Amino acid sequence: MAEPVPLDADWLADHPLPQPGEDSDKNSRGHVIAIGGSRQVPGGLLLTGEAAFRAGAGKVQLATIASCTQGLGLALPEAGVLALGESEDGEIDAGGLEPLEKPLARCDSLVIGPAITRAEAAGGVLDALLDGMLDKQPLLLDAVALHAASGRVGALRRYGAELLVSPNPDELASLLGCDEERVTNDQTGCAREAAERYRALAICKGAQTVIARPEGVLLRYPGGGVGLATGGSGDVLAGLIAGMLARGAEPVTAAAWGVWLHGEAGRRLAERQGTLGFLARELIPLVPALMRGAG
Repeated sequence: MAEPVPLDADWLADHPLPQPGEDSDKNSRGHVIAIGGSRQVPGGLLLTGEAAFRAGAGKVQLATIASCTQGLGLALPEAGVLALGESEDGEIDAGGLEPLEKPLARCDSLVIGPAITRAEAAGGVLDALLDGMLDKQPLLLDAVALHAASGRVGALRRYGAELLVSPNPDELASLLGCDEERVTNDQTGCAREAAERYRALAICKGAQTVIARPEGVLLRYPGGGVGLATGGSGDVLAGLIAGMLARGAEPVTAAAWGVWLHGEAGRRLAERQGTLGFLARELIPLVPALMRGAG
């Protein structure tokens, strides 16, 4: 069984990102929709949206509960906001997804999960979207949406476009129905299994990150340091990958660049500010310069 290939500057040089022409407009640079947020974590989706912009997407829309849209719109005026139905406990109500119908037909990548706090809410969104609303967009599942995915293996295997999952060890254990100790002891094997089970690109996070596809593509990034283990860090990574996908990058390329940029931003902050204590939102402004340097 092949060992993972190191994800480093040489790999990135051999797999460059697509570059927009000088005459590109915001629509041709790629359109991301991020679905998430809740009353308990009203700002988490902001990290995903800003990261998608920093990764080069031309247009970002944040779809969240109605009570959060104004705050998000003011905090990130570059993004559009879509007000979805809201349940009594402050989660997205899957019965109120009508505002997504037209935007979904035009978007280039979709991420579901950041800042949703209940798997039942994420599952309802997944069920509604997989039942005819989605068919062509690369779809990234993150955070609590991964816990919801474990009960929807068949529907996700039938998804008509690229599917990506980005679990941490706890979420990977949920995807596989195993205990976290198994994931810790065999991250590479579990990454392979998740990719095969869901017919997805699996981006398995931890002290190192392993990227696997059902066809056997495997990459390993050694990690950007313990400082990245902080609230909102995964939301940033999800936005970076979604932004790369919207630009037209192949899924493995998008995932690899997202993982590398996220990790290298963590390294830079650790060097400048200290190993611990930097915030997830501080990673995002470093991305364009890192992307230029690596490209």
